[in-house]
Amino acid sequence: MGTADAEHSEAGGRAPSGDGAPGERRDGDLYTLAVGLRRMHGEISRVTQRFAGERGLHATDVQALAAILDAEEPMTPGRLRECLGLTSGAVTACVDRLERAGHIRRVRESTDRRVVHLYYVDDARTAARTHFRPLADAARSAMDHFTDEEMAVVFRFLAVLNDELATGQHGGN
Repeated sequence: MGTADAEHSEAGGRAPSGDGAPGERRDGDLYTLAVGLRRMHGEISRVTQRFAGERGLHATDVQALAAILDAEEPMTPGRLRECLGLTSGAVTACVDRLERAGHIRRVRESTDRRVVHLYYVDDARTAARTHFRPLADAARSAMDHFTDEEMAVVFRFLAVLNDELATGQHGGN
């Protein structure tokens, strides 16, 4: 049994439809993708919930930490509100909790004191990296099974999927 057939079998016993012609999308492909994404989301959520629980954080707090960590430029409360889709009051409460818990610090911009940047505290970042190391190790191990060219396709797919989801037109917000 080939890998794709095994994945369809593991994904609930559904066989692919269509004749499998090159470039043809099969109904089973979307099902297999959906099952894989849900399974991955479940595994990541399990680790994330444990991290939040051990630190007395809400799930939204962990999402905020990830947004601050992943930001290409210093995060502001306004941009964090947009990233998380929260109200200003909810973001303020989240930032207050994260600051009190020692995960982030607020820094006022020197040229415009009204602008506040949010930074992940180094010790908290180290603790998060330690907690999430098994996810990074699993990703690294999985990547070892693919060529650089295959990984380029995976990265491109994830970027396009995230862009599609971010538009909010596909069942998102």
